[in-house]
Amino acid sequence: MDTSRDEIREHLEALKLRAMARALEEECTRSERESPSYTDFLLRLLRREREAQSERFLEYRIARARLPERWSLSTYPWDKQPGADRRVIEQLATLDFIQRGDNLVLIGPTGTGKTGIASSLLLQALHRGHRGYFVRAQDLFDEMYASLADRGTRRMLDHLLRYDVILVDELSYLNLRPEQGNIFFKLMEERYVQKRSTLITTNLDYDGWYDFLGRKDMVKALLDRLRHRCTTIRIDGPSLRTPTG
Repeated sequence: MDTSRDEIREHLEALKLRAMARALEEECTRSERESPSYTDFLLRLLRREREAQSERFLEYRIARARLPERWSLSTYPWDKQPGADRRVIEQLATLDFIQRGDNLVLIGPTGTGKTGIASSLLLQALHRGHRGYFVRAQDLFDEMYASLADRGTRRMLDHLLRYDVILVDELSYLNLRPEQGNIFFKLMEERYVQKRSTLITTNLDYDGWYDFLGRKDMVKALLDRLRHRCTTIRIDGPSLRTPTG
C-alpha cells in the first residue's frame, strides 16, 4: 500500500474532509489510468467533498424543520384534484414569494391535499438553502400556552422568527385561551415586519378566524398583515382520501 496515500487519507480524516478521504483511492486509481492534470485531480476530490457537505447540510435542515413526510409536487395527484390550480402552485415553487417575504394560505376541506402542497413547497425551500419549520397548529398553540408558565414566550417567538419560512398546518377550530391568540398575533406581526414567509393550511375561510381567535380588532389587524403580502389558494375539489373501488 502506498504510504504517501495513507498519510494523505489520515490528513483528510483529521481535517474532517471525509468524502475526500473516501474518494481518494478511487480518484488515485482513475488518475493512474487517465493521467489528468494536478488541477483536475484536485478539482474532482473537492467536488466530491462539496457534494457530500451539501447533502449533509440539507439533511440537517430537513431534520430541523421536522417535516413529517417528504412530499413533492412531482408526485402530487393533479388529475385527482381539479380544485388545485397547478399553474399557480408551480409558479409558487419558484420560491420568489419567499424572497419577497410573502405568505401563502391554502384553504379547503380536510383531505384535499393542502398539506401535501405546502409541505412540498417547504421541502423545496430547504433544498434551496432556506431555513424552514413545520408545526401543526394544535402543537403550536400548546407550545404558546406552555410558554406562559415558564415565561418563555419571548424565547419561543425568537426561535420561530429565525426561520425564513414556517408552515402552520391544520389551522382549525381549537379551544383557545385569549393569551394564545395574543401570542399568535404577536408571531404573525413580527414575521410580517421582518418579511418572513408563513404558510398556513386551514379548513376555515378568513371570516371563520374571528370566531376561532376571538377579539375582532386583533383578528382584523392580524388578517391585514397576513393578507397584505399573500397568495390565497382555495381548493374546493374532492377528498384525496376517499377510497376507490
